[in-house]
Amino acid sequence: MNHINRDKSALQSGFTLIELSIVLVVIGLIIGGILTGRDLMDVAAQRAQVTQMQKYSTAVNTFRNKYGYLPGDIPDPQASGFGFQARSTNRGEGDGNGVLESYGDSSDSQAYGYATGSGELAVFWQDISTAGLIDTSVIYNVSSNVPKIALNPSPNVTLTSSPGIKDWLPTSKIGSNIFIYVFSLNGLNYFALSTVDTIGGTVQSSENPGLTVQQAYNIDKKIDDGLPQSGSVTACYVNFNVVNYRAIWAAGGNIQGAGTGGSGCAATTAATPYATTNCYDNTNVAGTETYSLSQNANVQNCALSFRFQ
Repeated sequence: MNHINRDKSALQSGFTLIELSIVLVVIGLIIGGILTGRDLMDVAAQRAQVTQMQKYSTAVNTFRNKYGYLPGDIPDPQASGFGFQARSTNRGEGDGNGVLESYGDSSDSQAYGYATGSGELAVFWQDISTAGLIDTSVIYNVSSNVPKIALNPSPNVTLTSSPGIKDWLPTSKIGSNIFIYVFSLNGLNYFALSTVDTIGGTVQSSENPGLTVQQAYNIDKKIDDGLPQSGSVTACYVNFNVVNYRAIWAAGGNIQGAGTGGSGCAATTAATPYATTNCYDNTNVAGTETYSLSQNANVQNCALSFRFQ
């Protein structure tokens, strides 16, 4: 009987404070390990992303040194002679002017820097892949009834269509729904890094720009100056769902807010207040814009562009 009473007493007493402390410490170590592991994986992904952009930049320079033109921009008869897809000499269809563009239509001499699903902007990836300079084989279906250099996907290519966006654009190292594409602005050429849901005449995304503010800052600082509106790396991208056929500042989809500089990624020093959608701000005091790290570090409000070197 005494033995039974002692067992009951032990059960009723529960855990001691020391035992509870040990349990809490173990739980804390497990949670800390998980969070640390995630942080390490994110840092590794950022490093891999920087390496990927550097490889693509090197590939562009190698192509230009070897063939005398940028991928996509190489005209005929040179393109055909080198074994690349034949093309016309209309603007944005392989005109050799050093600016990556896309065509308007068959009767239009105008070229656009943002219609990433057509013209030189699309064939860029085909040329650089055919030359064996990148580790991604980009697949293109050229419409037989469109006598142009490249494709204008119809209907639009989506994440779930066949072929899907991953067959048109390289997938980034930092996220499965974040892709790399090219565009031009004011005569300069850029890689861009952002979410892409649809690609047709241009990039469209109904989602956030894709990169967290912390990721964008870390990548920018590693390659450039760590500022969103200056240098060779900026918080600029293309999203037709926000502004038609223009490059825009990343601002969590709220691109028309104060201090964004409007469309076209023109830098601004206007007072920009903090908002939950910010990729950058200057705490509402006119001056240099900086990434919104203090409050939005882990929010996917950012995208990046990388100027060709």
